[in-house]
Amino acid sequence: MSRYALLLAPSANRVYADQASRLARAELAAFRPVVSSDLSDIEVSSLGGVEYLTFAGDLTPRDIAYLSNLSSAYALFERVEDLLRPLELTPLAHYDSDLITIPKYAGKTNEQFTKLVLNLTILGSSSAERMLDGQLTVLDPLCGRGTTLNQAVMYGYDGIGVEIDGKDVEAYKLFLQTYLKRKRLKHTADLVPVRRQGRRAARRLEVTMAASKDDHKAGAVQKITVIQADTTQLDGLLRGGVADLLVADLPYGVAHGSYDDQGGITRSPLDLLERAVPHWLPLLRPGAALGLSWNVKVAKRELAEDILIANGLELVPHEPFDHRVDQGIERDVIIARKAN
Repeated sequence: MSRYALLLAPSANRVYADQASRLARAELAAFRPVVSSDLSDIEVSSLGGVEYLTFAGDLTPRDIAYLSNLSSAYALFERVEDLLRPLELTPLAHYDSDLITIPKYAGKTNEQFTKLVLNLTILGSSSAERMLDGQLTVLDPLCGRGTTLNQAVMYGYDGIGVEIDGKDVEAYKLFLQTYLKRKRLKHTADLVPVRRQGRRAARRLEVTMAASKDDHKAGAVQKITVIQADTTQLDGLLRGGVADLLVADLPYGVAHGSYDDQGGITRSPLDLLERAVPHWLPLLRPGAALGLSWNVKVAKRELAEDILIANGLELVPHEPFDHRVDQGIERDVIIARKAN
C-alpha cells in the first residue's frame, strides 16, 4: 500500500487556517465512497517542518481526480522512502480562479468553506459518482451574491439561486457581466420580471455562459438562474425537481437574518429552516442531498436534525466539521438526503 502526503492550501482567513488541517482530515474521509482505494491512517504529520495531511491507499488516476477537488488541496505527493514524488492534480476548474476570489463584501462566506460544503453535499447525494462527469444542478435558496453559485459553475454545473435582497441580485448580475466581458467569454445576462396569477411576484436573473469559444460553438453552455423572492414563498416560481444538490448558509443570528411570517426580521436559523424546508424539498430530485451550515451558538445541532428528519430526510453521517469563525459564531455542517 502506498503512502501519500497532501499539502494544504494557505488560507487568507487566519481563523479558518488554524483549523484547516482538522477540517481537511474530515473532508478527505468523506471521499471514501467514491475512491476505489481504501483510505487509511489519515493524520496530520510534520514533514521537514511543514504540516501535511498524510494517508495510505493505492490511488488510481480517477481517485486522484476526485481528491484534486478537496477544498484545501494544494499539492499531492506520493511518499517514496524519505522523498516526496509530486502527483498531478486535475481539479474541476472550468474558469479562472478569480471567479471565486474577486468578490469581496461583508458577510461573504470563506470560499474554501463554500467548496467544502458543496463537496460534502455531492458526496452525500446519489450523484456522487457523477461529480467528475455529470451535468449537475446546484440550488442555493439563500444565495446572497452568489459564492456557492460561482463554485458550482467552476465545477461545470448549473446554478439556481433564491435571494430576497434585490440589491444583492443586481450586484451579482453586475459582477458576472463584468467578469465574463473581461474574460471575453460568450454570455447573456437578463433581469426580467416574473408574474404569478397576473401580478408581478419576483424578478429573475437569467445568465447563460460558456467557458470557452469552442464550448459555446458546441452548445456546451451553463445556466445560472437567480430568483429575487422570499425563499419560503416559491410556489409557481420554480418548477419541481430541478436540482441535484441544495447548499445553503443559514442566518448566523448575528448580522444575517430572514423575514418571518409577520414581515419582521428573525435571526433564528431554526425558524427559517422549519418554514423553508417544505418549500425546498419539491425542487429537489430523488436522491438529492442538502448541505447546510449555521451558527451552533444560536441553534443546537439536534434541533436542526429534528427538522430535517420530520420532513422525511435521511441524515448523512460524517466526521465533525464544527469550527470557530469568530467570537460570536461557531459554525457547523449538516448533510441530509432525499429518498430515491
